[in-house]
Amino acid sequence: MVTLTESAAEKVSALLAQKDNPELALRVFIKSGGCSGFSYGMALDEKKDNDALYELNGVKVVVDEMSGQYLQGAVVDYVDSLMGAGFKIENPNAASTCGCGSSFRTAGDAGKPGACS
Repeated sequence: MVTLTESAAEKVSALLAQKDNPELALRVFIKSGGCSGFSYGMALDEKKDNDALYELNGVKVVVDEMSGQYLQGAVVDYVDSLMGAGFKIENPNAASTCGCGSSFRTAGDAGKPGACS
């Protein structure tokens, strides 16, 4: 299961409030790519049939079945610092990450490495 910090939940709630669709949730997903093999993605989306649905700090979060196996125990946070603001994912399944921090690999599956984005 993915965890959403209060800071991330506040930011997602603000983004959802700008939309006129009560069915929207935060989708957290993994896709093949990046220099380490996998990269993270997030979007506002509706739940699909095979998605897991979580209610975290008042926010609906959906994760597809394939992504769920790589995101088990991951924490989504929103950080606002002098270096900038944005969402950050701490993933205990990531054996290593690339230098730019946008992709990762697991101990058992390296994905398909590509260019950093």
